[in-house]
Amino acid sequence: MSHDHDDRPQLTAAQAAAVLTPPPGRTGGDLVVESLQGLGATTVFGLPGQHALGMFDALRRSSLRYVGLRVENNAGFAADAYGRITGEVAPLLLSTGPGALTSLAALQEAAAASAPVLAISSQIPTAGLGGGRHGYLHELRDQQASVRDIVKSVHTVRAASQIPSAIAAAWESALTAPHGPVWVEIPQDVLLAGTTLPVVSPMDATPRELYPRPELTIAAAHLLSNAERPVIIAGGGVVRSDASGKLRALAEKLDAPVVTTFGGKGAFPWEHPLSLRSWLEDRHTTDFLEDADVLLVVGSGLGELSSNYHTFRPRGRVIQIEADAGKLESNHPALGIHSDAREALADLLEAVERRADTDAAERVRTVLEKVRVRIDAQELTLEQQVLAAVREALPDASPSFWDMTILAYWAWSAFDARRPNTMHSAQGAGGLGYGFPAAIGAAAADPTTPVLAVSGDGGAMYSIAELATARQYDLPLTWLIVDDGGYGILREYMTGAFGETTGTELSRPDFVALAESFGVPAVRTTPETLATDLSKALTAPGPSVVVLPALLRMFEPTHL
Repeated sequence: MSHDHDDRPQLTAAQAAAVLTPPPGRTGGDLVVESLQGLGATTVFGLPGQHALGMFDALRRSSLRYVGLRVENNAGFAADAYGRITGEVAPLLLSTGPGALTSLAALQEAAAASAPVLAISSQIPTAGLGGGRHGYLHELRDQQASVRDIVKSVHTVRAASQIPSAIAAAWESALTAPHGPVWVEIPQDVLLAGTTLPVVSPMDATPRELYPRPELTIAAAHLLSNAERPVIIAGGGVVRSDASGKLRALAEKLDAPVVTTFGGKGAFPWEHPLSLRSWLEDRHTTDFLEDADVLLVVGSGLGELSSNYHTFRPRGRVIQIEADAGKLESNHPALGIHSDAREALADLLEAVERRADTDAAERVRTVLEKVRVRIDAQELTLEQQVLAAVREALPDASPSFWDMTILAYWAWSAFDARRPNTMHSAQGAGGLGYGFPAAIGAAAADPTTPVLAVSGDGGAMYSIAELATARQYDLPLTWLIVDDGGYGILREYMTGAFGETTGTELSRPDFVALAESFGVPAVRTTPETLATDLSKALTAPGPSVVVLPALLRMFEPTHL
């Protein structure tokens, strides 16, 4: 049997010689970092721990850049953002037990948002594996069981020779559509043991493409070409697959209005005549979507937030393009197309016939005007003023990372992201503490562009330790903290449901003084001076904090 090796990386003569005489003093940890380098990694995130020291010692002997955060969950959020911004795998090095477990909320967000995070965790020594109670430090009966429901795939290592293959398989899994977090587990003794294996050479872990089935493309194209009122919902899958250009071309060919989900912010130009923007929590938008005779849903499962809290009831035919097979028809009957958004949109763009709809732009304007009138009637001038100030100060190319806070909930619906893949939030899993550590990951990905993080005072307290990280690496990021003295949205929810609150009011520090104690410049601002103060902070080198004392309110929900 012959094998064609032409498409595989070839060793140079020098590399071939090095295979026969590997350098001394290498361990299993070196095989980890060599594997990452061989796959193309340049930056790793993490936090050292006793069982993982073999990996961290090996970093010294590698060209990998290490960004160390102060809490494993925050390191996971940083890796998540790095993966979203670059589209590349973000390695996350973790220690056993508490270190591994502390990362799980971040990995849940990466799974929900399809961010390619490669978590490599140490394990107790090989002799302790198998579920026996040996009493090792950090011991869990089954560490993998704690992560298996969260990540895309789990890869276990019991011997040094398994390390490169396990990491390559995990890498490919992380980048196969839909992107997502993966888990590799390596025992302490395997990481520390010396090895005479050759240095790991460049590896190919190119993910397989996920193409739509041609008969489904033909059926979808027929429905769209002959529709009277087609509408498109664009989700996070459009952003993850870098398909915004193809989305716009398809919408213009069909004259179809487009609404983006909160995860799909920036997938379609905000000011485009066909743009319904992102007002998904508004009944006027929901009514418009329900009235479509053909609804194309791309890269979204139409979950709770994207369906106006499951009040959306489409009356027309639904076509759903989704890389996650489990999301196909999970909420609504549809012509389900299991495919990467980019590939499916490319095929549809060729297959559909051009249609002209002279009323489409006018119908979009009518819906947006109804939304504007509804919001204006609620006297929410302060909230709109603050959001406009953030938009004015933020450069178009700068990514922004929003924690679970009232200003972020406004931004989901009302913020113009201007460019694809620039606005990110924790709305996938909905956990607190995402904004600032995620901004650290984005700043590490591109230190030439200022990054914005937005948190409330409650969420900020999850991430305060990372001010030290931002200072240590001198990263160009600005943290806007909206201080309302509590968990603002929970305060609203509880007041609305029960007439009073429990556990929502918070004592908090002087955030300006606290930031300055880390050596991070900070300023207290007002709604009137926010745009100026934020702009100044974003153009200054290194990290900075802007604190806005303000009590913001949400617009009235329409799903209740």
